[in-house]
Amino acid sequence: MTMELTGEQLKMTETQLKRYLPRSQQVYGFLVLRNRVRSDSVRVLVDRWPEFNVIVCKPQYEQKDDCFKDTLVFAKDEAILEETIRKSSVIDWTQYLCLGINLRHLEIFKAVASEKDVSSSKLAVCHMMILEDVSNLPSIDSSWISLSSLDESHVGLVNQMWKFGKNEGAARMIRNMIANFPSCCVLDAEGKPVSWILTYASCAMGLLYTLPEHRGKSYAKVLASTMAKRLHAQGYPVYCFIEEENDVSYGLFKSLGFIEDPSYREAWIGFNDFLPQEDAL
Repeated sequence: MTMELTGEQLKMTETQLKRYLPRSQQVYGFLVLRNRVRSDSVRVLVDRWPEFNVIVCKPQYEQKDDCFKDTLVFAKDEAILEETIRKSSVIDWTQYLCLGINLRHLEIFKAVASEKDVSSSKLAVCHMMILEDVSNLPSIDSSWISLSSLDESHVGLVNQMWKFGKNEGAARMIRNMIANFPSCCVLDAEGKPVSWILTYASCAMGLLYTLPEHRGKSYAKVLASTMAKRLHAQGYPVYCFIEEENDVSYGLFKSLGFIEDPSYREAWIGFNDFLPQEDAL
């Protein structure tokens, strides 16, 4: 029987998840932010309490393009995970949804989806890179750069440049990130952002982007380093996800002292035609 966590239970769970880092990093990071910042409504479900085996962070889907609200899952026991995700009260398999999971659990989700005649598409497989000690960050001179935070007026620009963006669902996600979580950007002489980095609801740094005409100026390195220090100063974990094929970003974060567990990968899967059919698994 699953139950929803509230209040003090969420704070206790945050503490318990520390024992399972780095495997629990994404759900741990989500709870760190959730317990300190109010943003989109998300239900946190467990298979039992207080000794849970499975946690599902389940956002409220109100319309089809809300699929950018990720459902996050952490599991200690794969048999209980399979049993838990079969329940419609936990995962509504009739909906479009995007799941962020340990790559090792991918076959379980594909099998349950197939059993329920639900299409699935693999959106990304990522390295998880963690900065364990902020003092490892190299010294970077940013005195010549105008740094600021993003605001509501920048949502359209960020949405336009994100590879999964250019739609209203992504714009709502980005608006929520800018309004509630840390962000950092480089401004040009007219005060317009030319490079930026945001924080996902899971506390992971992401959406790092520099306009093509402004590349080669070390803006990404300055932003990643500045954001890492800011997150650390606020007591947040400092980590990010890098897609396996993104060698440039992998090299950048490696040069800043971020490390990964080579045995761990995070996967994002879409269900019920999250992507066009040609991208299906």
